[in-house]
Amino acid sequence: MSTQADEQPTPEEVTEPTPATIWRSVTGCSVTDRLLEWPPDVFALTNLVLDRAEAFRFALSPAGQWPPSRYPDWAHAVVEAGWRWSGWAQAPTGEPPDLVAHEWKVFCERAGTPLEDLASGRDWRLVEALLCLHAAADEACAGLGIALDASGSGGCVYRARGRELLARTGSLARIDARLLRVLPKVRTPPTGRPAFSRYACVQAPPIEARWHKMPARHPGTDLRSEYATMLLLPWPLTVRASDFCPVEGSVQRLAKDPFASFEFVPAERLDLALVDRVLTAARQEVNAIDIVVLPESAVDESEIDDLEALLDRHGVISLHTGVRQRSADPARPPGNWIHTGFNPRLEKGRPLPSADGEDWFHIRQNKHHRWSLDESQINQYHLGSVLHPHIRWWEAMEVPRQAVQFVEVAELVIVSLVCQDLAESDNVARLIRSVGPTCVVAGLLDGPQLTSRWAARYASVLADDPGSAVLALSSLGMVERSRPHDHGSSRIVALWKDPDTGVREISLEPGAHGIVLTLSMDRATRRTADRRWPVDNATSCSAVAMYQVRASDSGSGLPLSRSAPPAAPLLEGEDLTVLTAWAEAVSEALAYAPERLDALISEVRAGAPWRAGLGLPEPSARLNAAIDSLGQLVAAVAPVPAPGRFDAMMRTARQEPPDEPALDDLARRVLLAMIEERRARQPAQT
Repeated sequence: MSTQADEQPTPEEVTEPTPATIWRSVTGCSVTDRLLEWPPDVFALTNLVLDRAEAFRFALSPAGQWPPSRYPDWAHAVVEAGWRWSGWAQAPTGEPPDLVAHEWKVFCERAGTPLEDLASGRDWRLVEALLCLHAAADEACAGLGIALDASGSGGCVYRARGRELLARTGSLARIDARLLRVLPKVRTPPTGRPAFSRYACVQAPPIEARWHKMPARHPGTDLRSEYATMLLLPWPLTVRASDFCPVEGSVQRLAKDPFASFEFVPAERLDLALVDRVLTAARQEVNAIDIVVLPESAVDESEIDDLEALLDRHGVISLHTGVRQRSADPARPPGNWIHTGFNPRLEKGRPLPSADGEDWFHIRQNKHHRWSLDESQINQYHLGSVLHPHIRWWEAMEVPRQAVQFVEVAELVIVSLVCQDLAESDNVARLIRSVGPTCVVAGLLDGPQLTSRWAARYASVLADDPGSAVLALSSLGMVERSRPHDHGSSRIVALWKDPDTGVREISLEPGAHGIVLTLSMDRATRRTADRRWPVDNATSCSAVAMYQVRASDSGSGLPLSRSAPPAAPLLEGEDLTVLTAWAEAVSEALAYAPERLDALISEVRAGAPWRAGLGLPEPSARLNAAIDSLGQLVAAVAPVPAPGRFDAMMRTARQEPPDEPALDDLARRVLLAMIEERRARQPAQT
């Protein structure tokens, strides 16, 4: 097979855009057969052309013309072609699947067609070729991002390569991510809004996206592994007017539309003794707390290490908190971001440690939009004693380039946003709606989280489309300061909204210091508007229990600060994501293709030629050592007959050898998490 669209007229010879010239103008690349070797590239191409021509609509109208009659069962044909394509892409020799090869040939023959002929439907055969290729490429992207509960014997190496490419570049495609980015799609809208893909989406620049995969989950494969307990701490519990500090010399344009800058600098530091007593009481109710969440600017940057050390001693696996940073350089504004930390033990419910361990894995989601306090808000929060009401006060903060951090943990994909970022209809919002994360956590410095206020409106948008659950959490101190028109204060500090159970206002009762929210994961349906059958292999997240926590009278007796600086993590966060991606591939091969395990392990080690082909760096020395540990675990079960090898590996990975080297222990626990996660998703198939 040898086709190349550049045989069509060159851009200088045509007077209007064509599919080939559009692709070249965006990516700088030609349309050649080499694109077939990597399905996400074809997905990007077809998505770009169909979108520019507004041709996705032809899957909906005119009625009766789609799908093409030459495929009696079109939905089955494109799904099968996608799975076969993913297997072929591991070692692209010979011909790709018939449907792909046939439709690709048609597309290349017509790639020089004026875009208007595609947009108007005059070249209906080109419409069919593009929609068929788009659907098949989408199916070939299944499992490249978040793992699925259905797989097959082919393509596990291709999918692992794709996950490593995503971790390193922030895109599934081989195209320069600064030009065009292909990302996993996690949810499709539960409403009737059409979606034309279910596993991938295309994002144009300039926004950056990063994908992190953290193997943190409850051990085992029973229902408990599908739950998560979240402790909401709506702190600071008290906010004073004096916590809002005007930046000296920042007032400008006094004569007309004056504005100035302020900083939020709470006088009180984080009360670690109170955190300890609240955690002690919370664990008496639910045995273990998995995640601790605090709102915007709740923690000073200098307090993170001691807070994570205390959480570690209580068995907490993850921290999501707003962080404020005062700049030592007067010329540089302060920082404001959401800090996500993951305990390096990476397992919920493990025995509590007896000493300080390694530094946590850290992910930073910056705030992109400054807070603006006008006269009405200054009156609402009763700040007129420190901020003149006739001046517009802008938050003094560094405004970084836009980027979104997607965190895949267990079966969830979580995105954190800071206050105003939830309300903006910008590149960030479009990216989040395209990917459809399972859960959006918004840290706020805001008034009561009523269903009638702005946060609830934007949470409803995300719950409807793409179907994300949304948690918005504010500080009790700010909530109580919000008394517009001298109305009484409220204690509704949080709001939860998901597409299954609806919206819930969450108040902090008098005398309580925090709220435990229990989350349950369940199956969700992916739908497309191009006539493919729905599939139930996505995940939804619902709140199933809530409990008000009052701090215990006495603490745990645990140290409240670190006894020594933390040791460096065994792996960098990006390397951990890569290791987890390949552990997922091992679990997939164990379940469906145990005969391919040796080939898979050889693919992941340093020196494998495919990385150079994708432009990826070689694994670091530590990552390569962890990969060797995976190989040793695979070799240990090699004598077991193939049908029983999955269970044998699960038993082996559950063993904790005495004096096990730390890196071997990490690799074993990562593999165990991926194996148990797969078994929990598909107990009947494995």
